[in-house]
Amino acid sequence: MARTWLSIRVELVSGHGADLWPRPGRVFAVARSHSFAEFASAIDLAFARWDLAHLHLFSLSDGTRISPLDWWDDEAPDGTVDGHATKLSRLQAGEQFAYVFDMGDDWAHLCTVAERRIDPLEELGEVPGRPVPYWGWGSLPDQYARRWDGDDGEMPMPKRPARGLSDLPPILPWWGEHHRG
Repeated sequence: MARTWLSIRVELVSGHGADLWPRPGRVFAVARSHSFAEFASAIDLAFARWDLAHLHLFSLSDGTRISPLDWWDDEAPDGTVDGHATKLSRLQAGEQFAYVFDMGDDWAHLCTVAERRIDPLEELGEVPGRPVPYWGWGSLPDQYARRWDGDDGEMPMPKRPARGLSDLPPILPWWGEHHRG
Protein backbone atom coordinates (compact mmCIF):
# COMPACT_ATOMS: atom_id res chain seq x y z
CA MET A 1 0.00 0.00 0.00
CA ALA A 2 1.28 3.47 -0.80
CA ARG A 3 1.97 6.06 1.83
CA THR A 4 -1.54 7.47 1.85
CA TRP A 5 -2.28 7.83 5.56
CA LEU A 6 -1.47 10.78 7.78
CA SER A 7 0.48 10.55 11.01
CA ILE A 8 -0.74 13.10 13.56
CA ARG A 9 1.04 13.84 16.84
CA VAL A 10 -1.36 14.88 19.62
CA GLU A 11 0.00 16.41 22.84
CA LEU A 12 -2.14 17.17 25.89
CA VAL A 13 -1.26 20.79 26.74
CA SER A 14 -3.68 21.63 29.54
CA GLY A 15 -6.93 20.78 31.22
CA HIS A 16 -8.92 21.08 34.41
CA GLY A 17 -7.15 24.38 35.12
CA ALA A 18 -3.57 23.09 34.88
CA ASP A 19 -0.85 23.24 32.23
CA LEU A 20 0.86 19.88 31.81
CA TRP A 21 4.60 19.42 31.61
CA PRO A 22 6.03 17.27 30.32
CA ARG A 23 3.12 16.92 27.97
CA PRO A 24 1.73 13.41 27.50
CA GLY A 25 1.08 12.50 23.90
CA ARG A 26 0.05 9.96 21.32
CA VAL A 27 0.79 9.56 17.62
CA PHE A 28 -2.14 8.50 15.44
CA ALA A 29 -2.42 6.82 12.09
CA VAL A 30 -5.42 8.28 10.24
CA ALA A 31 -6.80 7.86 6.76
CA ARG A 32 -7.51 11.05 4.89
CA SER A 33 -11.08 9.73 4.47
CA HIS A 34 -11.70 9.62 8.24
CA SER A 35 -13.86 12.39 9.67
CA PHE A 36 -12.86 14.81 12.38
CA ALA A 37 -15.58 13.21 14.56
CA GLU A 38 -13.87 9.81 14.17
CA PHE A 39 -10.52 11.37 15.02
CA ALA A 40 -12.00 13.03 18.13
CA SER A 41 -13.30 9.65 19.34
CA ALA A 42 -9.86 8.09 18.85
CA ILE A 43 -8.17 10.92 20.76
CA ASP A 44 -10.63 10.64 23.65
CA LEU A 45 -10.12 6.90 23.97
CA ALA A 46 -6.32 7.16 23.72
CA PHE A 47 -6.28 9.84 26.44
CA ALA A 48 -8.33 7.64 28.83
CA ARG A 49 -11.55 9.64 28.75
CA TRP A 50 -14.40 7.61 30.17
CA ASP A 51 -17.18 10.22 30.39
CA LEU A 52 -17.64 11.01 26.72
CA ALA A 53 -20.82 13.09 27.10
CA HIS A 54 -18.98 16.37 26.52
CA LEU A 55 -18.68 18.75 23.59
CA HIS A 56 -15.45 18.94 21.66
CA LEU A 57 -14.07 21.35 19.08
CA PHE A 58 -11.18 21.40 16.62
CA SER A 59 -9.71 24.81 15.78
CA LEU A 60 -7.63 24.87 12.61
CA SER A 61 -4.85 27.39 12.00
CA ASP A 62 -6.97 29.18 9.36
CA GLY A 63 -9.67 29.82 11.98
CA THR A 64 -12.00 27.02 10.88
CA ARG A 65 -13.87 25.36 13.77
CA ILE A 66 -15.02 21.77 13.46
CA SER A 67 -17.42 19.91 15.77
CA PRO A 68 -20.41 17.55 15.49
CA LEU A 69 -23.15 20.13 14.94
CA ASP A 70 -25.92 17.85 16.22
CA TRP A 71 -24.37 17.99 19.72
CA TRP A 72 -24.75 21.77 20.09
CA ASP A 73 -28.58 22.11 19.94
CA ASP A 74 -28.21 24.89 17.33
CA GLU A 75 -25.80 26.82 19.58
CA ALA A 76 -22.48 25.92 17.92
CA PRO A 77 -20.00 28.79 17.56
CA ASP A 78 -20.67 30.80 14.39
CA GLY A 79 -19.09 29.30 11.30
CA THR A 80 -18.50 25.87 12.84
CA VAL A 81 -18.51 23.08 10.25
CA ASP A 82 -19.82 19.58 10.93
CA GLY A 83 -17.22 17.14 12.24
CA HIS A 84 -19.17 14.15 10.94
CA ALA A 85 -18.99 15.43 7.36
CA THR A 86 -15.57 17.11 7.36
CA LYS A 87 -12.72 14.79 6.41
CA LEU A 88 -9.09 14.83 7.52
CA SER A 89 -8.11 15.21 3.85
CA ARG A 90 -8.31 18.98 4.36
CA LEU A 91 -5.15 18.82 6.53
CA GLN A 92 -1.72 19.59 5.08
CA ALA A 93 1.72 18.23 5.96
CA GLY A 94 3.19 20.14 8.90
CA GLU A 95 -0.13 21.79 9.78
CA GLN A 96 -0.86 22.42 13.45
CA PHE A 97 -4.30 22.72 14.98
CA ALA A 98 -5.98 22.43 18.37
CA TYR A 99 -8.48 19.98 19.81
CA VAL A 100 -10.46 20.81 22.96
CA PHE A 101 -12.48 18.16 24.79
CA ASP A 102 -15.04 19.22 27.42
CA MET A 103 -15.70 22.91 26.98
CA GLY A 104 -15.88 23.33 30.78
CA ASP A 105 -12.63 21.62 31.82
CA ASP A 106 -10.95 22.58 28.52
CA TRP A 107 -8.69 19.60 27.88
CA ALA A 108 -6.61 21.30 25.16
CA HIS A 109 -4.39 19.39 22.74
CA LEU A 110 -1.87 20.52 20.14
CA CYS A 111 -2.14 18.39 16.99
CA THR A 112 0.67 18.33 14.40
CA VAL A 113 0.44 16.60 11.02
CA ALA A 114 3.73 14.86 10.16
CA GLU A 115 5.63 16.04 7.10
CA ARG A 116 5.45 12.58 5.52
CA ARG A 117 2.52 10.27 5.02
CA ILE A 118 2.69 6.71 6.30
CA ASP A 119 1.84 3.24 5.10
CA PRO A 120 -0.45 1.67 7.74
CA LEU A 121 0.76 -1.83 6.84
CA GLU A 122 4.36 -0.82 7.62
CA GLU A 123 3.50 1.10 10.80
CA LEU A 124 0.68 -1.06 12.21
CA GLY A 125 0.81 -4.35 10.37
CA GLU A 126 -2.79 -3.84 9.20
CA VAL A 127 -5.14 -1.26 7.72
CA PRO A 128 -7.51 -0.31 10.55
CA GLY A 129 -11.03 0.91 9.92
CA ARG A 130 -10.70 3.89 12.24
CA PRO A 131 -7.98 6.27 13.45
CA VAL A 132 -5.66 4.52 15.92
CA PRO A 133 -2.75 5.51 18.15
CA TYR A 134 0.50 3.72 17.39
CA TRP A 135 2.95 5.46 19.72
CA GLY A 136 2.64 7.28 23.01
CA TRP A 137 4.25 8.60 26.18
CA GLY A 138 3.50 10.25 29.50
CA SER A 139 1.11 9.90 32.40
CA LEU A 140 -2.52 10.68 31.65
CA PRO A 141 -4.45 12.71 34.21
CA ASP A 142 -7.92 11.63 35.23
CA GLN A 143 -10.62 13.51 33.36
CA TYR A 144 -11.99 14.94 36.63
CA ALA A 145 -8.63 15.09 38.49
CA ARG A 146 -9.67 12.25 40.80
CA ARG A 147 -6.76 10.43 42.36
CA TRP A 148 -8.73 7.41 43.64
CA ASP A 149 -12.29 6.09 43.67
CA GLY A 150 -14.30 8.36 45.95
CA ASP A 151 -11.85 11.29 45.82
CA ASP A 152 -13.76 14.49 46.56
CA GLY A 153 -10.71 16.74 46.31
CA GLU A 154 -10.63 17.43 50.05
CA MET A 155 -9.87 14.14 51.76
CA PRO A 156 -6.26 13.05 52.35
CA MET A 157 -4.82 10.28 50.22
CA PRO A 158 -5.74 6.82 51.57
CA LYS A 159 -2.93 4.95 53.29
CA ARG A 160 -1.16 2.26 51.35
CA PRO A 161 -1.45 -1.30 52.78
CA ALA A 162 1.40 -1.98 55.19
CA ARG A 163 2.34 -5.20 53.40
CA GLY A 164 2.38 -4.31 49.71
CA LEU A 165 -0.47 -6.02 47.89
CA SER A 166 -1.95 -7.73 50.94
CA ASP A 167 -5.36 -6.09 50.39
CA LEU A 168 -5.88 -8.02 47.13
CA PRO A 169 -7.48 -11.45 46.76
CA PRO A 170 -4.85 -14.18 46.23
CA ILE A 171 -5.64 -14.65 42.54
CA LEU A 172 -2.05 -14.08 41.42
CA PRO A 173 0.94 -15.53 43.32
CA TRP A 174 2.18 -12.14 44.54
CA TRP A 175 -1.25 -10.88 45.68
CA GLY A 176 -2.95 -11.33 49.01
CA GLU A 177 -2.08 -11.74 52.65
CA HIS A 178 -0.11 -14.93 52.08
CA HIS A 179 1.99 -15.28 48.98
CA ARG A 180 1.56 -18.50 47.08
CA GLY A 181 4.35 -20.69 46.26
